[in-house]
Formats: sequence, structure tokens, C-alpha cells
Amino acid sequence: MTALRNTSPGPHQGQSIRTAGELPGRAQAAMVMMHGRGARAEDILSLTESLPQIGFAYFAPQAAENTWYPNRFLVALSENEPWLSSALAFVGAVLAQVASAGIPPQRTFLLGFSQGACLTLEYAARNARPYGGLVGLSGALIGPDETPRAYKGSLEGTPVFLGCSDVDFHVPKERVSQTAEVFRRLDGEVTERLYPDMAHTINQDEIDFIRSMMRTMVPSF
Repeated sequence: MTALRNTSPGPHQGQSIRTAGELPGRAQAAMVMMHGRGARAEDILSLTESLPQIGFAYFAPQAAENTWYPNRFLVALSENEPWLSSALAFVGAVLAQVASAGIPPQRTFLLGFSQGACLTLEYAARNARPYGGLVGLSGALIGPDETPRAYKGSLEGTPVFLGCSDVDFHVPKERVSQTAEVFRRLDGEVTERLYPDMAHTINQDEIDFIRSMMRTMVPSF
């Protein structure tokens, strides 16, 4: 595991980017993985133990103070600034480093859990273009219900997976479904799964689905 650094401005400037899997220069595809509130990059990277080690390079940014933004994702966007803008810029900086290693966005997956899922989905909506795949686990788009969702661009058929409990205390299921509709309007191929009475966690069905998405990119694993 190696560490790179974030050069984008704001609260997350100078934070590390942990890596795992294939060396970026040898990888066929990449996955950028965003951890949840109170967690660390190493925590989300532990998910790679259940994901392919051949063909994929994994990049996990580390949030300052272990949080991407200070308040709930449902509050007004201004209440999470300047942290939110800094976090979104950090995602962009990681993607730029992945691209500089020879892996374009079309072969790069974005995955996040909880607060990291909200950040991942918000970045992808604001920067809609073809990606290898988008995965939001227990998360949804950021902002209150009345937030305008007139995002520009097109995902051009990018596979999108949204998985969440139907009784998640942090993420109302209605917001997951609203997020699914936004990504359908952005031309994503969306799969939404709400799991009955599941805790705020990641389950085996979600892992299996992620693996199936990745297999379309690197079929040999």
C-alpha cells in the first residue's frame, strides 16, 4: 500500500490517498473508494479483500478529521461548506491522478459508503460523463429535498448501483429512490436495491453485484 497526496485547496488539502491492488501503471481498470464519516481510507480499502486483486488498482482518499463535511447530507448545501467543495475537488484530483496513470474515467469505478457514498454520487451527478461504474452504498445525493437537480452532461449508459436498507436511520429510502431517478435522467443504467430491515452496513448481495459490474470491465478475474 502506498500513499499519494491531495493538492486541491480547502480543508482536505494535503490529505493522503491510499492505494492497493495492482500498480496503477499495470492495471486495466481502477476504483476510487470513499470512506464514511468517522472512518479511514484503510477501512474502505478492506472491502477490496472481497473484490478482484487482478487487473484493478484501488485508490482511497483520506478525509481531514475523518469526515468529508461536518453536517448531515440533508441540510442546506451552504451548511457543509467549505468542506463539501473541498471534498468534491479532492475526488476530482484523485481521478486526475488515476488518469495520469493511464486509466481513463471510462475504466474507473467510483464507490462510496455512507457519507462517502453521498459524496461519490454528488460528484458523479455534477460531473456526468461515462465512467466504468458508480456505486453508492447507503447514500444519496446531497442537499435538502428542494435542492435543484438540473445536472448537466450524460453518463451515457454507465452502470449505477444504489444499495441501502429500507429503514436506514441516516438515509431515508425515499432519497435513495429520488437519487435513482436523477441518475436515470442522466442516462445511467440504474439498479436500486432496498434491503428489508438491514443495518447501516454492506451486505454480501451488494458485494456480489459490485463484482459483477467489475467483471464487465476485467472479465478475466
